[in-house]
Amino acid sequence: MGRVADVPELKVDAEPAEVGFDAERLRRVDTHFRRYVDDGRLPGWTITVARRGRVVHLSHYGRRDVEAELPVTDDTLWRIYSMTKPVTSVAALMLYERGALELTDPVSRFIPSFADMRVYRAGSALNPGTTAAVEPIRVWHLLTHTAGLTYGFHHAHPVDEMYRGRGFEFGAPQGMDLATVCDTLAELPLVFEPGTEWTYSVATGVLGRVVEIASGRALDAFFAEEILAPLRMTDTAFWVAPDDVDRLAALYVLGPAGRLLRNSSFGDAAARPQTFIDGGAGLVSTVGDYHRFVQMLAGGGELDGVRLLGPRTVRYMTRNHLPGNADLETFGRPIFAESPYTGIGFGLGVSVVIDAAAGKVVTSPGEFGWGGLASTAFYVDPQEDVAATFFTQLMPSSTYPIRSQLRALVNQAVID
Repeated sequence: MGRVADVPELKVDAEPAEVGFDAERLRRVDTHFRRYVDDGRLPGWTITVARRGRVVHLSHYGRRDVEAELPVTDDTLWRIYSMTKPVTSVAALMLYERGALELTDPVSRFIPSFADMRVYRAGSALNPGTTAAVEPIRVWHLLTHTAGLTYGFHHAHPVDEMYRGRGFEFGAPQGMDLATVCDTLAELPLVFEPGTEWTYSVATGVLGRVVEIASGRALDAFFAEEILAPLRMTDTAFWVAPDDVDRLAALYVLGPAGRLLRNSSFGDAAARPQTFIDGGAGLVSTVGDYHRFVQMLAGGGELDGVRLLGPRTVRYMTRNHLPGNADLETFGRPIFAESPYTGIGFGLGVSVVIDAAAGKVVTSPGEFGWGGLASTAFYVDPQEDVAATFFTQLMPSSTYPIRSQLRALVNQAVID
């Protein structure tokens, strides 16, 4: 980690009117979200808004560490949790473009322990009834969360309980590496037949292991060499180096009476080297770094002359891949996800708006994005050529309607 001289500084490089924004309306974004800090709902935040590849809005407010009274700054480091998932998905699609994998490949081609999966049918977590899976888990199932895998923290199904029983609630048991995690998960039954439903899950973590096998490199090495270095994302990694710990924002949850409560026991893991390199939730990043990743996607796979993906691949990635063009409301299970369900489909690693009217948020069909457990989020609206990011550190991300409000506030300021 650490800034180097040739990394472009993130700064506002367009006046609102130059890219079709009303300046006064755009100021409503900060006015609204300052209230979250002033009344104690959030510790602090950073917001970016860009259009046509130019940054029209960059703002910080509040503190990265409330107790130490440290302000949010350009170089604040944020745990982005599930905003790691689009990075892993891009890595897999890069390998797809090179012929190293097919989206229809059985995952067992790369991880043999997934060859003979079983599906939960009935019973308790201690005595589940299972049958052999008819359909193998395929790479596209991992990319779309339709593999039948789950998360232990859902607390919605006996298989969730089985995950927790093996130490998979948030993260993995101490000392397990990615290969061991995947082999252990393969011992547990699936929640449903692959391809038949959608459930937010550890699928992207398993996809990270596929990336390792297909590329012949550790996941963090592939990220560093193929994504982070080319995009000049010098502050993004799977943990924070000792010299940079003072830049790491504190992590909070809501305590009694809605007051912010520091969660050091969970948050401090970001400052320690990890045995388990989690492609589903492991990265720490800055606003400047992740903005570059988002702008790469908004640019059809290219940024500043560096191309990671072809534009057709990005368009394919960001279309709805749920069968029958279904939304998450009809194809997903009504449990936690980093996205609303109604009117929202799912692509290859990102949510996709398929019916803005149904979702009751002013946006455009084809808008894609994702978020993280600590209330971070990004989205790209290709129709309006707008991209926005929001960074804070409050768990869980469902605490406040930050994402829908961000979209409303940005979109009401677009006037051409």
